[in-house]
Amino acid sequence: MNSYIYLDHAATSPMNDKVIDAMTLAMRAVYGNASSIHGAGRESRKQLDDAREVLAQSIGAKSGEIILTSGGTEADNTAILGTAYARATEGKHIITTQIEHHAVLHTCEKLEREGFDVTYLPVDTEGRVSVEAVQRALREETILVTIMYGNNEVGTIQPIAEIGELLRNHQATFHTDAVQAYGLETFDVTELQVDLLSVSAHKMNGPKGIGFLYHKTGTPLASYILGGSQEKKRRAGTENVPAVLAFAAAVQSASELRSDKRALYNHFKQIMLDVFTQGKLSFHVNGDTKDVLPHVLNISFTGMEVESFLVNLDMAGICASSGSACTAGSIEPSHVLVAMFGQGAEELRNSIRFSFGEGLTEDDVRQAAEKTATIVRRLAN
Repeated sequence: MNSYIYLDHAATSPMNDKVIDAMTLAMRAVYGNASSIHGAGRESRKQLDDAREVLAQSIGAKSGEIILTSGGTEADNTAILGTAYARATEGKHIITTQIEHHAVLHTCEKLEREGFDVTYLPVDTEGRVSVEAVQRALREETILVTIMYGNNEVGTIQPIAEIGELLRNHQATFHTDAVQAYGLETFDVTELQVDLLSVSAHKMNGPKGIGFLYHKTGTPLASYILGGSQEKKRRAGTENVPAVLAFAAAVQSASELRSDKRALYNHFKQIMLDVFTQGKLSFHVNGDTKDVLPHVLNISFTGMEVESFLVNLDMAGICASSGSACTAGSIEPSHVLVAMFGQGAEELRNSIRFSFGEGLTEDDVRQAAEKTATIVRRLAN
C-alpha cells in the first residue's frame, strides 16, 4: 500500500476496480480484430460498438460521431490539424486562448509555421476568456475556434455554450478540449453547439492511452493518421478494444457517481481552505472560485518558492503539482498563470495545484492540508 496522499488527479487518476475488471476480462476474452469478419472479429466489433454507444450517450452524440483515439493529445491534434487541412482553401485564421493545454498550443504553433494565422486570446485574472474577445477576433476567413472547456491548472470553466451561440451563424468550426472536465461536468454537444470535442479516459479513472474525439456529422475533417479504414476512415489503426471497454466502464461509473463526487470534492476544497485560514497562512486561490471544476484547487502561498515547496511536499508524502504535468521538470513558469497575472508575478513562483479524485478521504485531505500548512510556516520568507 502506498504511503503517500495523492492530490494530483488532474495529472492522471488511478483506475478503479470496475474499470480494471472490465479491461482484464476483455484482454482475456475479447481478443479478435474488430475489422475481421470471423466469429472472434465479430464479437470484438459488437463489444466495441456497444462501448462506443456508451461514450456517445455520455455527451449527447451519435455513436458514429465518436472517433476513438490514443488520448486527449491525439484528439486535440486531430481536431486542429484535421480542420486546418480540410478547410485551408476557405481561410487560414484560427482563434484559441493563451491558456490552452500544450496539445492545442503546440499544434497551433505548427500551423503558424505552415502559413496559418493564429490569434491567441488573453484571459482575465480568473483565467476566463470573454465572449466579446472571441467576437472581436472573428474574421470572415476564420475556420477554427478552439477553446478548452475547463482549465487543467486553475479549473476555471470557459463560456463554451455562449461562444457556441456566437458561432452559430459563422463558418468557423468550433472545438473544445474537454479532457479535464469530462466525467465531472455534465454537458451535451448539441446544447454547447460544438462541432468537435476532445476527451481522455485517464483523467476520470479509466486507462491511459485511450480517448475520443466527437466529430459532428458533416463537419469537414481531414485524416492525418493513415492506414486502414477504421473509424470510418477518419483514424487508421486497429482499435484497442480492451481499453475502449474499460473506458466505457469508467464512463458508466462516473455517470453514476458524478453528483456525489462533485459534492465531495467541493467539500475537500473547503477543508483545505479552512485549515489554511485557521493556520493564519497568507494565501489566495488562483482562478474562479465559483464557475470552476470541483476537483482543481490552485493556491498561491505568499513567500514560497515552488521548487523547494514541491520537494518538501513530496518528502511529507503529498503528491501535488506546480501546474501541468506535461511540463514537469521544466523551469519555465506556468503559461496559464503568466496569461492570468503577467510576467514577473509572484504567483508564477509560489503556486501549487491540489486536485482530488477517487480514493481520497476527509482524513487524507485534512492531513495533507495540515502538513502543507506546517511546510509553509517553515519555509515562507
